[in-house]
Amino acid sequence: MKAIAQTLELVDDPERIAEYERAHERVWPEVLRALRAIGIQRMRIFRHSNRLFMYCEVPDDFDPRRDYQAYAADPRCREWDQSMRRYQQQVPRADSASWWTPMEAIFDLEAQERS
Repeated sequence: MKAIAQTLELVDDPERIAEYERAHERVWPEVLRALRAIGIQRMRIFRHSNRLFMYCEVPDDFDPRRDYQAYAADPRCREWDQSMRRYQQQVPRADSASWWTPMEAIFDLEAQERS
């Protein structure tokens, strides 16, 4: 099992941010099933102001570029993603190849304690 982290920004509008959060209180069942089907064991999204941080626990062989494509093949998941994008924007200096920007792990408490 490995962890991945990604970041994204919301459009800096309190009303739209509130709408985005309300949508995530009732994520469509098809989306939840598709996330599980690609191997995501745990997913959490945190927000500070308009910055989002997504943390996922996934199998060791999980490849976001490959596995998110399987998720996106589901029409209902594509519909969900398109509806969420009206609230979102990439972070500054984001790679245009991916919407959510991957973050690099720079500290791991367990790894430090083992060494």
